[in-house]
Order: sequence, then structure tokens, then C-alpha cells
Amino acid sequence: MNAASADHGIDTVDTGFHRPAFDAAYLIVERGRAAFVDCGTQHSVPRLLQALGARGLAPADVDWLILTHVHLDHAGGAGALMRQLPNARLLVHPRGAPHMIDPARLVAGATAVYGAEEMARSYGDIVPVPAERVVSAGDGCTVELAGRPLLCVDTPGHARHHLCLWDERSRSWFTGDTFGLSYREFDSARGPYALPTSTPVQFEPEPLKASIRALLARDPAAMRLTHYGPVGDVQRLGAELIVQIDAMVAIARAAQATGGDRHARLVAQLGDYYVQRVRAHGCALDESQVRTILAVDIELNAQGLQVWLDRG
Repeated sequence: MNAASADHGIDTVDTGFHRPAFDAAYLIVERGRAAFVDCGTQHSVPRLLQALGARGLAPADVDWLILTHVHLDHAGGAGALMRQLPNARLLVHPRGAPHMIDPARLVAGATAVYGAEEMARSYGDIVPVPAERVVSAGDGCTVELAGRPLLCVDTPGHARHHLCLWDERSRSWFTGDTFGLSYREFDSARGPYALPTSTPVQFEPEPLKASIRALLARDPAAMRLTHYGPVGDVQRLGAELIVQIDAMVAIARAAQATGGDRHARLVAQLGDYYVQRVRAHGCALDESQVRTILAVDIELNAQGLQVWLDRG
């Protein structure tokens, strides 16, 4: 388990998914009560319980598991974790709630993409959460953790079932994938670098830009990303994310107009674009290292842009 030092009662927990410092869950502790924000996969459950124990808390002390959205790297372990948390309720966007109660469609869709063997290796068992333990969080829904208010805001763009969580105590957002990806390998003297994620199947560029602007409007001190960890300098990062979303859309439209192997062209051009951005940011890694770190994200962004193009 790799947990960051406590910050306003918030720990960053490395879920162990894919590679180190790639996928985070968060533990919020307030007056002896706890909440998790996102949870990784079934394989992540021991790490989350270890983080809880490191704060001197037991599974019965957890009141909430809050999901930003139900993509499996964020929520695949929700059912397994809830079985360990006897007093917790699961908070999720109304569009995501049915998939937590009956994950069959999630499992079928992911298995069709990855195959049963890879599903078991990467995600483990995806089990349902009892309906009576699931709470739908509409836009503006506020829940309390031992009197600490946590505000849910609808943030479409990456997915239509995406919410972000505002914590007034720390003046920070738990952003899921709305505020993009920011890997610590790309940090430079300028601070963090972030890029958008258009993971299939519900990427919508204009709603995503609007969601980013809504997050920035609260003048947050930090954004707490699933991929990966808390980042500052949020106004700069937000402006750069919007520029990159527009550039990704332009790359996708050009690939559509050219014809031929659209996917291969998208992968190549997105890779070239991100390498250029990382170099301009002052990152010391060479091109091959940048492409290796971003290989999965480039592939997923290309897929997401293709689905968006095909929707018209």
C-alpha cells in the first residue's frame, strides 16, 4: 500500500491497478468516521482495508463508498469492498446506480473487449451491491461524514454517469477522470502536466470543457485525480486541458476526413501531440519513455474519439 501523508484527513491510496502510481482511491477521515472515494478493483480491497487500519479505524467505521463513475478501474471492486464494510452505503450517479446493483452489462461489455482471462487477472470478480445500500447522488446532493459536508456535482464529458465531489474542508475536488490524467513522471519545474481522457464510450468534448470550467469556478486549492493523486496549479492545468480537448477534436476530425486506417492515424497523431506537450512542459523523459507511460491512454483516447466521431 502506498498512501500519501494525511492532508485535511485525506489519504491517497495506490490501488495497485496496472502499475504503481497509476490508479488512486481516497480515504477521508473525520472524527473517527471514514469514507472512500473510488476503490479500484477487487484486487485493491486489501490495500484499502490496510489504509483504513493505518488510521486506526475498522471496516465498521466506514460510512460511505463514493464512486465518481462506474468504469472498472474506479468501481470494479465496489461490491467486494462493500461486503467488508458493514455500515457503509454506496453513493453513485443515478445513471451508474443500476450497474452497481446488477453489474452484468458492465461485465459483459468489458469481457467482450478484454476476454475472460484478462478480466480475471486485472479486475477480479465484479459482484453486485444490494439495492438497499445504494444511494443515487443527483446534481447538488450533499452527504455528511461526521458533520463534514461532501457535495456531489454532475460532471458529464468523460462519461454521462460521472460526478465530482467537492470537499469544502480541504477546498478540493475529487475529480475521477473529469480533470484528466496527471502522472508524477511528467512533473517538471513548472509543476504537474495533465492530459484529457476520452476513454470510450461517452466522450463529449463540449460538456467536458463545461465540467472543467465548473470545477475551476470554485477556485479550488487542489484537484484529487484518480490517475494520479492530488495536484495544484489548477487554473493553469484546467486551461491547458481545454486547449488539448480542442486539439484532440481537431486531430480526430482530420483523421475522419483523410480516410484509410483511422485508428492507426489517431494513435500516431495523438502520441506525437502528447510527446510535444510533455516536452514543452519541460519533462526530462525521452520520447520513448513518454510513449511507454502513455501507451494505454493513447489507445483508449483513440478509441474514445472514434466512438465520438461515429456518433456524429
